[in-house]
Amino acid sequence: MQHLEFEPPEALRDTIKCFWYNQRDFGEQLSGFKVVPDGYAEIIFHFGSGCSISYDGDIHPLPSPFMVGLLNQPAVFYAKNRLEILAIRCFPWTVFDLLGLPAGKDSVRMFEHPIAQLHPSLAALIQAGKVMNALDQLTQFFLNARMGIATDRMVAKAGSAMRAANGTLPVSQVAEAAHATVRTLERKFKQSSGYAVKDVSGLIRFEQVRNQLWLDPAVNLAGLAYELGYTDQSHLSREFKRYSGTTPAAFARKARQDKQAVNGDFVAFIQA
Repeated sequence: MQHLEFEPPEALRDTIKCFWYNQRDFGEQLSGFKVVPDGYAEIIFHFGSGCSISYDGDIHPLPSPFMVGLLNQPAVFYAKNRLEILAIRCFPWTVFDLLGLPAGKDSVRMFEHPIAQLHPSLAALIQAGKVMNALDQLTQFFLNARMGIATDRMVAKAGSAMRAANGTLPVSQVAEAAHATVRTLERKFKQSSGYAVKDVSGLIRFEQVRNQLWLDPAVNLAGLAYELGYTDQSHLSREFKRYSGTTPAAFARKARQDKQAVNGDFVAFIQA
């Protein structure tokens, strides 16, 4: 498996966290893989034998691109043979404005949009091994899209404050950072992301726990709970299981096994 992350140009950093590329060979049999929630929305282009998702007891094929919104539990995807992904990781309060779509709570969203017209040319570049060329094309699309939208500074300030505090700020302090009343901020934030401030903060905070457990499976959970503003370790464990479907201890064991399988930290971050 190969995973690369690319920092966006300065003009996109208020809307896009990063671009990323992933390549993995699943073998000839259809295999499932789990995506755990975090505090981002992802626009996913996929290339190869296709990508599907499991829901309502069946496996449904997904178009390219599709969107993974904020998840409140893990989502299970399926693929076989070689799967390559080129994706855009967006802040959830910017992705809908960036695409000109109405905000919603869909965990996985299929949508009609001019961005889909990029798929054939991106597929040709990916097949030729020209990942950076594909990234350049995708970046240019979003630079053009970014010029056509006006940023809501209130929501942007709120999002920045939430991210800077790792999701630990109460709503009143997020509103203060955004120079807004709680009522106005909640209304604007829901219009832009589909979610309340508290919901997104909870996912951002969970994401920090998840990342710490991946980086250091032996991390002290009581200390982590204190650092991230949970009431206690039990509170952290309940919230973690709510979003991940498993306990922090079980996640840490699997993280340790997975890191050994890929020889440690396999993520490379590259300046685009």
